[in-house]
Amino acid sequence: MSRRKTERLLNLVICLLATRRPLSAEHIRQAVPGYDADNDEAFQRMFERDKNELREIGIPIEVQKDPWEEDPGYRIVRQAYELPEITLEPDEAAVVGLAAQVWQRASLAEAASGALLKLRAGGVETDEAYGVLGGALELRVDTQDPAFPALWEAVRDRRAVRFAYRAAASQNVLTRTVEPWGVVSRRGRWYMVGHDRDRDAPRVFRLSRIGGAVTTVGRPGSVVVPEGVDIKSMVVYSDAAVRERTALVRVRQDTCQGLRQVAKAVRPAGDGWDELEVDFTDPGRLAGWIVGFAADAEVVGPPDARDAVICRLKGALA
Repeated sequence: MSRRKTERLLNLVICLLATRRPLSAEHIRQAVPGYDADNDEAFQRMFERDKNELREIGIPIEVQKDPWEEDPGYRIVRQAYELPEITLEPDEAAVVGLAAQVWQRASLAEAASGALLKLRAGGVETDEAYGVLGGALELRVDTQDPAFPALWEAVRDRRAVRFAYRAAASQNVLTRTVEPWGVVSRRGRWYMVGHDRDRDAPRVFRLSRIGGAVTTVGRPGSVVVPEGVDIKSMVVYSDAAVRERTALVRVRQDTCQGLRQVAKAVRPAGDGWDELEVDFTDPGRLAGWIVGFAADAEVVGPPDARDAVICRLKGALA
């Protein structure tokens, strides 16, 4: 099922749940994004298909006669739609809680809220409990990596992707074409696991090292995830295999106390400065920390760590 159709069906369910009285087909046509506003025949065909599909998966759409409307109306009775009370064991509740913490944003929430606003603007009263449904559906993923949405969709649609990737060791930027198997979070970092077509082998890619746009390659459904693959274990192994290095950082005397606490060596450098030796594995992560100290800290080496700081500062300036 396409993303557009999924959003349209979800918005239709929200509209029919939120209304206090049956909605005519014309009201639904104006309120739900995705329906053809100009072609009556196309709308009727699409609306009939949508109703049938929702009923097939157990959503009870009722046809009722509104005394104020000539045409029949549609709505979903809340009591018939809601699930009975669910009792979770402690371990099951913990899993649900963790899943809720992972998600923090989704584009469906905006579309759903828009549909409810259109209903109210058209004079249709909505149930206040569902008037905030857009907020309840606002799922989020706590990541600042720009590549995440495109990779998540590629995993969902089983499509290969192509992107520019900065290697950890050499810092060279190369173009990679990958068949994604999944996206995993570990220790606050996000990784994509898949089959690297360029190297013809499974590989793990850290999202923070992906630069520029992620483009899809091929048709949906063309990627096949191998049986029994454990992407979480692959990420753990890859993360453990990253070579730890040491950065030389100059800091002003009596400043950067947090940096001093993790440094494995601190020595005077003269002219009001000290030199610190700080272990790191990811230049980008180190740069994100160093720039927080502003003019009180300066990375001397290695070159890729220094370049990462300069890149961060130029981005802030821009």
